[in-house]
Amino acid sequence: MDVVQIVLLAAVQGLTEFLPISSSAHLIVTPIVFGYALQSLAFDVAVHLGTLAAVMLYFRHELATMTLAVGGAIRTGSLTDRNAHLGWMILIATLPILVLGFPLKALLEVIREDEHLVQVVIASTTIGFGLLLWLADRLGKRRRDEYKLGWRSALLIGLFQAIAIIPGTSRSGITMTAGLFLGLTREAASRFSFLLSIPTILIAGLLETKELIESPDPVAWGQLWLGAALSFAIAYLTIHFFLRFIERISMFPFVAYRLILGLLIFWVVLL
Repeated sequence: MDVVQIVLLAAVQGLTEFLPISSSAHLIVTPIVFGYALQSLAFDVAVHLGTLAAVMLYFRHELATMTLAVGGAIRTGSLTDRNAHLGWMILIATLPILVLGFPLKALLEVIREDEHLVQVVIASTTIGFGLLLWLADRLGKRRRDEYKLGWRSALLIGLFQAIAIIPGTSRSGITMTAGLFLGLTREAASRFSFLLSIPTILIAGLLETKELIESPDPVAWGQLWLGAALSFAIAYLTIHFFLRFIERISMFPFVAYRLILGLLIFWVVLL
C-alpha cells in the first residue's frame, strides 16, 4: 500500500465508523472508486483497533464508572445505580452479535466475493436504512436518555446491530435508528451506540486478529501503525463533534448523503 492509500482508507474508517453512513461500505467502495486493490485483512484490523482506542479514550470516565458500578451491583445484587444499569444494558445489547455474528459473517464473505453484487447490496442498504433512519428521527419522541433503557429495548438495539454486518447498513446508523424509535434523544441514541461499539468492535477485532495470525501473508507493521494512528485521531474528533452538534443538526444531512451515495452507486453499477 502506498502512503496516499493508507491515509485515505484510515481517514475513511475514522470518519465513517461513528457516523450513520456505514464504514464497511466506504472501505469497500473507496478502493473501487480510486482503483486500488481491496486492502488486506491486517489493515482492516489495524484501523478498526484505532477507532476502538478512540471511543474507549473518549468515554474513559463513563467506562470506569460503569465498570465499578457493575462490580458493585454483582456484589450487592442491586441495579439501583444507573451506571450499573447502563453497563448491564450494553452487555445485553451485545448478546445478539455473539449469536448471529458467525452466520451473518459467512453471508458477508459470499457477498464480498462478487464485486457487482456487493455494490448492489451496498447501494440498496445505504438507501433503505437511510430512509429508516429518517423515519426514526421524524417519528421518535426523543424524551429519554440512555439510562432509561430496559432490557427488552437493549436487546432490540442489539438485534438491529447484528444486521449491520451486511455492508451499507451502518452499525452506528442502525443502532441510532433503533434508539430513536425507542424514544431516546438523538444524543442519547448516539451515546448508547458509541458505548455499544466498544464490546462489538473488540469482539470483531479479536476474531479478525485470530484470522490474521493464522494467515501466511506477510505483515507490513509500519503501514498498520500509521493506519491505526490516523483512524484513531480522526475517529476521536468525529465522536466529539458529532455529539456536540447532533441535537441541532438532526439526522437529515446523513440521510441525504446516504440517498445520494446509494443512487450514485446504482448509477455506476447500471452503466
